[in-house]
Amino acid sequence: MDGRDLVRSVKLVGSRQGLRTVRSAWRRARTDARALPARGPERARVPGTVVDAEPGPGGGTVRFARSELRIRVAVGGAVFWGWDGAEPLPSYALPDEVPEADPRAVLEPDKDGGWQVVSERLTVAVSRHGAVELRTPGGVVLRRELPPRWWEPVAGGPARWVQRSELPADARFFGLGGRASGPRLGDGVYTLWNTDPGGRFGPGDDPLYLTMPVQMVVSDAGTHLAFHDNPWAGRVTLREGEEGAGSGHDRPGASEVRMEGGPLRCWVVAGTPARVLQGWTALTGAPAVPPSWALGPQHARWGFGSEREVRRVAAGYRERGLPLSGLHLDIDHFDGHRVFTVDRERFPDLPGLAKELREDGVRLVSIVDPAVTATPGDPVFDSGAAVGAAGAFVRDARGRAVRGEVWPGECVYPDFTDPQVRTWWGGWYEERLAQGFSGVWHDMNEPVSFAAFGGTTLPRSARHVLEGRGGDHREAHNVYGLAMARAGYEGLARLRPAERPFLFSRSGWAGMQRYGGTWSGDVATGWPGLRASLALVLGLGLCGVPYSGPDVGGFDGSPSPELYLRWYQLGAYLPLFRTHAAIDAGRREPWEFGPLVLEGARAVLRERERLRPYWTTLARLAWLTGSPYVRPLWWSTPGDRLLRECGDAFLLGEALLVAPVLEPGVSRRPVRLPPGRWYDTVSGAVYEGPGRVEVEAPLTRVPVLARAGAVLPVRGADGALELEVWAPVRGRTGGGSVVRDPGDGWEPVVVERYASRWSEGRVVVERDGEGTAVDLPVRVRGV
Repeated sequence: MDGRDLVRSVKLVGSRQGLRTVRSAWRRARTDARALPARGPERARVPGTVVDAEPGPGGGTVRFARSELRIRVAVGGAVFWGWDGAEPLPSYALPDEVPEADPRAVLEPDKDGGWQVVSERLTVAVSRHGAVELRTPGGVVLRRELPPRWWEPVAGGPARWVQRSELPADARFFGLGGRASGPRLGDGVYTLWNTDPGGRFGPGDDPLYLTMPVQMVVSDAGTHLAFHDNPWAGRVTLREGEEGAGSGHDRPGASEVRMEGGPLRCWVVAGTPARVLQGWTALTGAPAVPPSWALGPQHARWGFGSEREVRRVAAGYRERGLPLSGLHLDIDHFDGHRVFTVDRERFPDLPGLAKELREDGVRLVSIVDPAVTATPGDPVFDSGAAVGAAGAFVRDARGRAVRGEVWPGECVYPDFTDPQVRTWWGGWYEERLAQGFSGVWHDMNEPVSFAAFGGTTLPRSARHVLEGRGGDHREAHNVYGLAMARAGYEGLARLRPAERPFLFSRSGWAGMQRYGGTWSGDVATGWPGLRASLALVLGLGLCGVPYSGPDVGGFDGSPSPELYLRWYQLGAYLPLFRTHAAIDAGRREPWEFGPLVLEGARAVLRERERLRPYWTTLARLAWLTGSPYVRPLWWSTPGDRLLRECGDAFLLGEALLVAPVLEPGVSRRPVRLPPGRWYDTVSGAVYEGPGRVEVEAPLTRVPVLARAGAVLPVRGADGALELEVWAPVRGRTGGGSVVRDPGDGWEPVVVERYASRWSEGRVVVERDGEGTAVDLPVRVRGV
C-alpha cells in the first residue's frame, strides 16, 4: 500500500482534505519555529590531550582535557566505546541487558602516551589526542576513528557532533539499513532519517523508510560491523579508498558520521561475516522466527474492495494449482480508513471469510497504521485519551496532542516510546485476531503526516516519553516504527501465547529483527526497481534483519509480462515472497499476464514449496546464529575482491546460489562464482569456481546453482521430508543442517547436521559426528 504521493501532492489543494493538509503543514512549521529556537552561537570542542586513565570492567575510562572515553569489551568480543559518559544503556537497539564485560580485557599504557585494551579478537588503541584504532590480533588496522568534534550551543541545548574514520584502501561498505542503491554502498551521502519517499522509489532515492547507522565493512584486513548507537537525525558520508600503483601511497577509505544531537557511542564486532552477524545478534537480539505458513507465497493488493474479490483471487490460485499461504488486506477494508475497524458493507463476515480461507491453507493478514482519527466517539481515540495521566498520543511543547493529516483525515499519533501506550496498543490487536487475521503488517509508521510534504514526519519539537527520560521527535522519529513493532509483537504474544506472532513493518531501526521483518515499501515498477529490490534485502540482512522482501511487480505501475515474471522469480527466492500493488496499478495475479507467465510462475512456486523445509531451516538458523537467509556472494570468502563487487546474485543459505535476471531481453547471463564446484539445478551443468561463467537463463526459469556436497531438506513427491544431496568433489566432503518444522509455536528446536562424502564409488550421507543411520529418504544429484 502506500503510493501516496498522489494524496500528498499539490493536486489535493482545493479539496477539503487538501486545505486541511496545507493548514496542518503551516501549523507544524510554526510549532517547530516556536518550540525549537535557532541554535545561535556554538562552541567547537575536541577531546584535547590525555590526562589520565582508570581501569574498569572489560577496559576502563581514558580522560582527556575536555572529554572522557569509556571502553568496554564484552564477552563474545563486541567492543563498546562512548564519549562524555555515554553508556550502552538506555538503548532502543539493545534488549534490556548488555553482554557481560570480558574480565580478560584490561586497560594498559600504550606507546606515545596513549592507552590500549587488548582482547581476544580486537585491540583497541587510544592515542593521546583521542583517536581510536581497532586492530586485529595480528596488528592489522581495521578502522581508525579520528578524534571527534562537538558543536555545543552557547545558550545550551543538544550538541551536534562528527566522527570521521579511516578504513583500508580496499574496504567496501554495506548496510545502513534499507538502501536502494546497494548492496555495496558507493561514494556518497546517506541520510539517517526514516522517510516515506512518496509513492515510489528507485536506486537513486535516499533516504527511504528504514535507515540505520549500521555499517558492514569488508576488506583484506577483515570484516567488521560498526554501529553508532544514536537515533537522532544524521548523515553518513562514505568514500572508498584507492590503492597506490607501484610504490605510490594508498588513499584510505573514509566514513564520516554527523549527528544533530544525542550520544556519541559505538559498538564494533569483528571476525568472519558469520561471526560478525552472530555477535550482532547476541548484542541486539535474535531475529523473530515467522510462523511456518509465512515462509510460503503471499498476495496483497491495495483495492481488493470486497469479500467477493478476495474469494475470486483465492479461487484463482486454487483452480490453477498455484500454492498460496496468505492474503493481505490493505486500508480499503477499514471503515473510513480508521484502524481497528471493518467496512461491514464490503466485508460483512470477515471472520467467516478468514475461516473459509484457512480451511484451504490461506491466512489473512491485516494492515495496521499508527495514525488514529482525532474524532471523539471513535473507540481507539477515546480509549487512548484515557491512558495514563496525559493520554496515549504524542503531544507538543504546550501539552496538546499533535495532529496530522493521514488517510482517515485529521489524526493523532500514539507515543510508542511510552510502555503504557505500547501495552494499550498491543491490546487492540485482539480486535484483529477476532476478525480472523493471522498476522499484521505495519505501514505509514515512519511516521507519516501528509502535511509534511516530503518530510513524512511529525513536528520535530513534538514531545515523547522515551521510556521515562522525556525528549522530542528529533530523538524519537527513527525509533518510532521500532517501538510500534514492539507494541504489536508483544501484544500478539500476550493474546495468543501458544503461537509465534507474524508481523512485519515498513519502518524500524537497529534491533527491529526481535519483533519481525520488513518489506521494500513502494518500490517503483521498472527494471531499476527490480534491481533495487534485491539491494534492499541483501543490505538489510547484513544489518541483522533477515526476513524481508519487495512488492513483487513494483508498487506504482503496470509491469510488462517479462518484468513481472522476472520479479516473481526473484521474489520466490527471497524470505518474504509477496505480490502487491497500488490501487490504480492493475492486478498482480500471475494469470493476468498470459499463459507463458503463468507457467513460469507455476514452476517457481512449485520450487518454492519444494524448498519449504530448507526455508524452515534457514529461519531457525537465523534465529540461532544471526546469519541471514539471503547472503552476498562474498559471505564465505570476503577476501575475494571480485565477489565484493557483485550485487546481482546471492547465496540462499550455504547450499544455493541464485542468479536472477535483472535486465530485459536476457536468455544467458554471467555469474561470478565463489570457490568450489557448482551444479545447475535444472540442466545439471557443472561449473568450477572461483571464476566467471555464463549460465542459461531462459524466461521460464531463474538460474539456481547448488554447491557440491550440499545436503538440504526438501519436500519429496509425496510431500514428505527428504534430503537432496549434491555430489561432493571426490576426495572432499560436504554437508548441511536440517531443522524439522516443529509447528507455529515455541517448541524447542533440534539442529540435525549431515555430512556427505564418497565411499567405494558412491555418495554416502550420514549424521555428522553421531554415527547414526539417516532416517530420511536421500536423493543424490550431480553424480
